[in-house]
Amino acid sequence: MTDHTRKYWISNHEGILKQTRLILNEYLLSLKLANKAESTILRYRTFLERFFNEYLVELDRLTSEDVLEWVNKYSVGKKESTVIIALSILTSFFNFCLAEDYLDKMLMKKRWGPKASQPLPKFLTDQEYARVKLAAEQLSLRDRAIVLFLFTSGCRRSEVANLLIQDVDVKQRTAEVRGKGNKIRKVHFSVECALVLKEYLCTRSSEETEPLFLNKHGEKLQQSGIYKITTKLGRLADLDHSLHPHCCRHTFATNMLAKGAELEFIADEMGHTNLNTTRVYARILIQHIVRDTAAYTAGTGAVTRC
Repeated sequence: MTDHTRKYWISNHEGILKQTRLILNEYLLSLKLANKAESTILRYRTFLERFFNEYLVELDRLTSEDVLEWVNKYSVGKKESTVIIALSILTSFFNFCLAEDYLDKMLMKKRWGPKASQPLPKFLTDQEYARVKLAAEQLSLRDRAIVLFLFTSGCRRSEVANLLIQDVDVKQRTAEVRGKGNKIRKVHFSVECALVLKEYLCTRSSEETEPLFLNKHGEKLQQSGIYKITTKLGRLADLDHSLHPHCCRHTFATNMLAKGAELEFIADEMGHTNLNTTRVYARILIQHIVRDTAAYTAGTGAVTRC
């Protein structure tokens, strides 16, 4: 068995643009970490390799029209079930890119097929968050610091991976992160995060220009490393879904709203240029509260009165 065959979740297709292939491999790794079957991952890989080999456009320059044009050509002579699978694979991949900030908007449209829909942001309930916090006690200092930073700063994993020690003020519990469009913003993190982060930094050299988080080789921890940490934590907490880094970001937003924070403040912390992007969390939180209240009322037999 060759190394290429064993690493079925890695694409080495030379006909795909390098940056796109890197993102594709991150996506395929996420499928593997989610325990998807080897045959499923191979099918997804083969299909996406074909798409990006035939459409040599940088991922962030793709448009919905580009995707639809390719789908229409691909669909000629295909069974409806085959087209639905194709739409499902593209939707899954672009959802991943959207969640990990490789795309600013969803490229798939609902009208294209029954499964081409954009999911709502996923966040942890209070019970799930409590389980995750408890499970995080089993992690190393570095991993605990990363998880706490993600949950209490609302940062993207790319922003966390690129932090340097000099970007962080542990005493003030603030950090300057470089977000989308290379815009720098100040974020805040919790007292608990500051304590764990300080303890972690005491275990290693602390040159100001060094990356904040290092891997086991003493090099900058990559985004894929952060992804592995959160997915491992999700399994330790026995969640019924994967814990992606962006789920931490969504949980930060809903927690802040539940505590009464203003939308404008949350938008600034998360680096949203459009306040409507932040408002979606308010709608989701309201729906969640209404659903839980209804379930509680039904379970207790309580009667509500106007």
